[in-house]
Amino acid sequence: MNILVLGSGGREHALVWRLAADPDVTGLIAAPGNPGMAALARCVPVDLTDPQAVLDLARRERVDLTVVGPEAPLALGLGAVFRQAGAAILGPGPLGAALESSKVQAKHFMAQYGIPTARFAVCDELDAALAEVARHDFASPLVIKADGLAGGKGVVIAEDRASAEAAVRAAMVDRTFGEAGARLVIEECLSGPEVSAFYLCDGYRAVPLSTAQDHKRIFDADRGPNTGGMGAFSPSPLATPDMLAFVRSRIVEPVLRGMREAGEPYVGFLYVSLMLTDDGPKVIEFNVRFGDPEAQVVLPRLEGRFAQALRAAAEGRLAGVSLQESADRCVGVVVASRGYPASSESGRPIEGLDAAAAEGTLVFHAGTAADNGRIVTAGGRVLTIVGRAASFEAAMQTAYRGVDRVRFDGMQFRRDIGQKAIAAESGAEIR
Repeated sequence: MNILVLGSGGREHALVWRLAADPDVTGLIAAPGNPGMAALARCVPVDLTDPQAVLDLARRERVDLTVVGPEAPLALGLGAVFRQAGAAILGPGPLGAALESSKVQAKHFMAQYGIPTARFAVCDELDAALAEVARHDFASPLVIKADGLAGGKGVVIAEDRASAEAAVRAAMVDRTFGEAGARLVIEECLSGPEVSAFYLCDGYRAVPLSTAQDHKRIFDADRGPNTGGMGAFSPSPLATPDMLAFVRSRIVEPVLRGMREAGEPYVGFLYVSLMLTDDGPKVIEFNVRFGDPEAQVVLPRLEGRFAQALRAAAEGRLAGVSLQESADRCVGVVVASRGYPASSESGRPIEGLDAAAAEGTLVFHAGTAADNGRIVTAGGRVLTIVGRAASFEAAMQTAYRGVDRVRFDGMQFRRDIGQKAIAAESGAEIR
């Protein structure tokens, strides 16, 4: 099987790494890829914002399956372009992509199909948004979400009226998130631990791909602004069989049914971000691709013929297909550049990558580039360093031994990724 993986981040490096180990894969292309992927696949430049250019690449390379990593190409209609041309692709069409690319459409979809989520209001104008803020008593925080794609950073949790109004003005007037903030979803702040569940879908069936817990805040103890994710662990100790049965019946199956009724069966990865509230699991948001950094801790735990499962999903024939989870625990730590998430520095030489791998870690590249024989920083989140072991404690120790071997000017990372998993396994409550 000749497979094309689209993207250049840590999630795509993890996908390439997993596919490279699959006996069914005879050819592997990454577009545009990164220096980490270049050791495993042939990297080819492509403009991911041009669906026709991506299709032309797949045809030129005689690709059997295209696997979409990032969300933006799907929001631009890549799935529909491929399907109209009869080319196999793992990723939803424009209606499915809107579950992530439009918080407003996702909320309306959940309301229509009775999918449990936070109470919300949609605001198209500044005055309406400020009036919605004024109606809240702030006995609990208020969540302000940009409607469109914002790189995982379009959410503000406001503790008081002043900060809520500032968030609204920043999005709608200052355009902090660009056009993504022209419309806002303003919703109640759900309380409880967060868990993410992942599924592979063929439009009619969903195969579970394990669970994870992400760490969105930039600093230890969940302090500071939201990021695209500073680390994750898998599986989530909070994901009980009863909880997963609820998620399948009340969330995943309604998504598949709703997409079919809309005339566009949902094909691809489905990432369900959940808050485990006192009233049961509720959806925080959907992503229509694998998570980052969750892919980096879930994929090393998946056993079985992964490439065949992906192709079966793309071709609508997942019946009888399953992927097993290993008993290993994975902890992944994101190493970011100075200034992230507000800004990032590029061109800083990275040292210690081989030394980190020698500690038994998996080193997934995200914001890196090759420069005159050196690997340098090229983005906010630079690397995800993953420890894999029989226990979370051992996996966490391995991951941080690897992190401690890496050096570049301005590097920052959290020191507590994995502690929640260790606490949960010892019976402590996670909030």
